Amino acid sequence: MSSPRIQPGRFKELGPINWVLWRVISKGAGASDAHLFSTLGRTGGLFRGWLHYSGKLMPGGKLTRFESELVIIRIAHLRECGYEMDHHVRLGRRAGVTAEILEQVLEGPTAEGLAAKDRALLSAVDSLVQTKALDDATWSELSKYFDDRRLIEICLLVSQYDGLATTIGVLQIDRDFE
Repeated sequence: MSSPRIQPGRFKELGPINWVLWRVISKGAGASDAHLFSTLGRTGGLFRGWLHYSGKLMPGGKLTRFESELVIIRIAHLRECGYEMDHHVRLGRRAGVTAEILEQVLEGPTAEGLAAKDRALLSAVDSLVQTKALDDATWSELSKYFDDRRLIEICLLVSQYDGLATTIGVLQIDRDFE
């Protein structure tokens, strides 16, 4: 693996608030250094704003944790983002993503045995990541299962984690668990 383009920060680079946030997040994740946070923490107040926004989407959104984790794991798979995959497979397990469901998510919306609602959600994720759009048929199917607020949230969650995968890749952020 390539070395990070920007080294993770420590107290001097993070400042006292972001340093404390990084330590708490690292401990909660079971990592000695949650590299994403020690890197993004170098942005000062932008980091805290990003954390607030991210937290409002997951875990603070209206989608269930299970639904959010299906979305994020699928994005991590499509974008080949090991960092996101490492963390969200672990979080997904806690939210009910079994080994069987994980296999289905990795296979995608055509996986056999996938619940119709989950199929619609994964189809939307695939379309948003691959084309940055949803056709009318995909929107209509998704609308059968989610209200307006959740439909908006799905778009925001996908764009958030797709963008995060881009940031992780461009900055070549080290994975926390090897």
